[in-house]
Amino acid sequence: VQLQASGGGLVQPGGSLRLSCAASGLTLERYGIGWFRQAPGKEREGISFSRTSDGSPYYAPSVKGRFTISRDNAKNTVYLQMTSVKPEDTAVYYCAAGWPTIGTIESEYDYWGKGTLVTVSS
Repeated sequence: VQLQASGGGLVQPGGSLRLSCAASGLTLERYGIGWFRQAPGKEREGISFSRTSDGSPYYAPSVKGRFTISRDNAKNTVYLQMTSVKPEDTAVYYCAAGWPTIGTIESEYDYWGKGTLVTVSS
């Protein structure tokens, strides 16, 4: 089982970036998916998740209205569309999969990707 986050890079403030989380060895459609991030010198935090039980995703206040989580079941991939990015969005971003119930608590997840670095700077 492997989750691979990708799509990170350098982006200017106000710009956009789309992160991908591709899975092998498990069917993401059957799992709740979460996106976490860890900024330099800070603890890892959950910023968004998508459960399988309902269609209402969660967003942390710091990213709500700017980030969007989505799934492409045909590609077995989950995305995090980031818009209007800010310097404080600079972090390593991780995707994680869990079942049956997931939220922003790391222990609720069974599988983790290695992370992708997003740097927001002019």
